[in-house]
Amino acid sequence: MAAQSDGTRSKVETYLPAYQKEEWREHAQQLGMSQSEFVKTMVQAGRRGFGARETDESEGRNDPNEKPVEVGSPGSDPRGSGLEERVLAILDEGSCSWEELVDRMTGDLEDRLDAALEELQRENRIRYSGREGGYTRTGAE
Repeated sequence: MAAQSDGTRSKVETYLPAYQKEEWREHAQQLGMSQSEFVKTMVQAGRRGFGARETDESEGRNDPNEKPVEVGSPGSDPRGSGLEERVLAILDEGSCSWEELVDRMTGDLEDRLDAALEELQRENRIRYSGREGGYTRTGAE
């Protein structure tokens, strides 16, 4: 279904409640993204939830070497998250301020959450619904 890309861009418009646009704008700002980049990223993530594969933008075709994302925490930690090990791994790369550690740890959490949401959508256990205000269970268990 993907057409060959000639490098041109097209404009897409959508209508949504003002509060939703403001939430997206704030989230995009937190991630250091433009609103366009943020929405494009959300759409691509949502498409993966419907079985679409990643598209190689430079060639406009699907990546045949795409590997499934593994979800779950590495190793077993009866106390919870393995926070200490994650901090040590970050500090192995060099010293960090408190703010840098928080940013690195938060980024890791966001990546893990994103992977978990993708897997749950792929398994049809959850779906994203703008009408219902976000992610919701499908009841297909």
